[in-house]
Amino acid sequence: MSEDVTLLHKPAAEVSAEALERAEEMIEREEGVQNKHSGWLAAFVTAVAVVMSLFHLYTAYAIVRPEHLRAIHLAFVLFLSFLIFPVARRFRHRVMWWDWLLALAGVATTVYLIAGGDEFFDRSILPNDWDIVFGVALALLILEAMRRTTGWILPFVTSCFLLYAFFGEILPAPWTHKDYEIPRLIGHMYMTLEGIYGTAISVSSTLIILFTIYGAFLQFSGAGKFYIDFSFSAMGGKPTSAGRTVTLASFLLGGPSGSGVATTVTLGAVAAPMLAKVGYSKDEAGGLLAAGGLGAIISPPVLGAAAFLIAEFLKISYLDVVLMATIPTCLYYLALFIMVEIDVRKFGMKDVRFEQVESAWSLTRKYWFHFLSLVSIVAFMLMGFSPELSVFWATVVALVTSFLHRDCALISYDLFQGKSVIWRGVAGSGLIKALDGGSRAVLNVAATCAGAGLIVGVVTLTGLGLKFSSIVLAYAGNSLLLTAVYTSLIVWIVGLAVPVTASYIICAVIAAPALIALNVPEYAAHMFIFYYAVLSEVSPPTALSPFAAAAITGGDPYKTTLQCWKYTAPAFLVPFMFVLDPSGTGLLLTGSMKTLGDADWGAIALVTFTAAIGIAALAGGLQGWLFKRTSLAERIMLVVAGFLLVYPNALFDVIGFVLVALVVAMQWLRRETARA
Repeated sequence: MSEDVTLLHKPAAEVSAEALERAEEMIEREEGVQNKHSGWLAAFVTAVAVVMSLFHLYTAYAIVRPEHLRAIHLAFVLFLSFLIFPVARRFRHRVMWWDWLLALAGVATTVYLIAGGDEFFDRSILPNDWDIVFGVALALLILEAMRRTTGWILPFVTSCFLLYAFFGEILPAPWTHKDYEIPRLIGHMYMTLEGIYGTAISVSSTLIILFTIYGAFLQFSGAGKFYIDFSFSAMGGKPTSAGRTVTLASFLLGGPSGSGVATTVTLGAVAAPMLAKVGYSKDEAGGLLAAGGLGAIISPPVLGAAAFLIAEFLKISYLDVVLMATIPTCLYYLALFIMVEIDVRKFGMKDVRFEQVESAWSLTRKYWFHFLSLVSIVAFMLMGFSPELSVFWATVVALVTSFLHRDCALISYDLFQGKSVIWRGVAGSGLIKALDGGSRAVLNVAATCAGAGLIVGVVTLTGLGLKFSSIVLAYAGNSLLLTAVYTSLIVWIVGLAVPVTASYIICAVIAAPALIALNVPEYAAHMFIFYYAVLSEVSPPTALSPFAAAAITGGDPYKTTLQCWKYTAPAFLVPFMFVLDPSGTGLLLTGSMKTLGDADWGAIALVTFTAAIGIAALAGGLQGWLFKRTSLAERIMLVVAGFLLVYPNALFDVIGFVLVALVVAMQWLRRETARA
């Protein structure tokens, strides 16, 4: 094999500025087009963002009335959204008079709510004229904030739900319902905790923002760079090292961030040239980078924003959600590792020798504390802390441990040595940047959660969830398999139009009841919907991770998306195991820390092993390669075996294992014949 040398730890020159700009556009499609302020305006926006982060860190351990916390959180979100996100691209980097007006109006709706006291909520059935004015204004402000941060599609979908509430009587059965007028809708949406200030914004104000602050602390203390450097150093020197590096780095980098696109772009800037050197085409390299980035949304300890909503919907600990995600995450990355191993043999890839700046051991000795901050969240939850307190103290750990190395300190060492005034030392520090970045990172998710509150409010008010589930069950003939297939298709179709968080919220209230009605455990139904909501990240027209990867590698966006599907398809059949048979819930570790001690570990090990073999069979079948190139018959046998093994049924498992054994035996015999 020929051997190339690539420099470790630095974005290569092969990744052009133009490619990075295109990737930045993909991030903007997910997180919105943002203004870049300067002067006093930049200082003012940063100050507001810092105050927002400090307020939410305070509320992690202080008692604040839920309705006040949610309203203040939304006021911060609306105020910053209208100052940071322009009304249109041609007004970028400026704050117009109408932006100030909208920002102050968002604050006014919260001031009016808090000033009204308990009487405000008591008159939710019969709101007065001012209640209606402020309620309508808030709904319109949320729609505009969503448009600025996520685009037109989600406000359009939300508006359709609102129209459904207005004009229910003219719809055909079984969709018909009594019409709701504006006072009744405003009373439900604005003056109770069932609409705008419901579950979604509750999670955004208590958990999601704390995790975005935590992620920002890790980022500005250099943890993200360390995870990439460590992965490159640990995996260097073999033909599979390039793919393995991407897989490991995406797990370490994506776990704390929970953002698929950001992980893809960050890793792609460094790894894309390396993948090209070992023999990946532009589309294949982009597909692998996107698949690795996608893992960020389903990887503990942070997962995506939707994971916090699962805990709230099910009224369980966030630690239980992390527990449920553990085995599926391992299976997901197992699928990527198998695909990488097959790639090397299939494409005859060459070695890439890293010019290593430091060894993995040297990096670990110097920056070991970044691993400590990564696992501290789970450690605190195991100690009995609430999720809010756990992430609060994990953030404190990240801050304190950053001082263990001068390069990572979130406050300049000069500040403590008396070489700069206190304000200049703090203001220019990573601490301020982290507090600022934590608030900015939550804006698009929080706006989505507020809009989702409008959707959930319509669903609960009109009974749409029960209507929808009864229709699905009728079409499926009460068949669990067909119901699961229909549900996955519904979630996937919804995910084509809206982000993961919104997709999960919508489908959790309209599709989950159908699965639960067929005796699927509630936690399994919600995890099933969560995993298929994640597919929105790799499905056009919202295939943001593959499109961002294609922008970096120079590949075709749609071919890159197909390659990403190839890498992720084996793992995305696993969720069917959650719902089709009670034994399949073993992959979710029984869904609770409380029942873990009574779990049947033998059954859990068996279903995990079965899923792993099924994933390997599907990987081989989709790639057309196992130990060597497969014949058509072998490929069909592997695909069939994979489908059988992910269906939790003893007979199907036996047939699947036999088919895999036959293919292995046939390949071994052909290899021996070739040697002879």
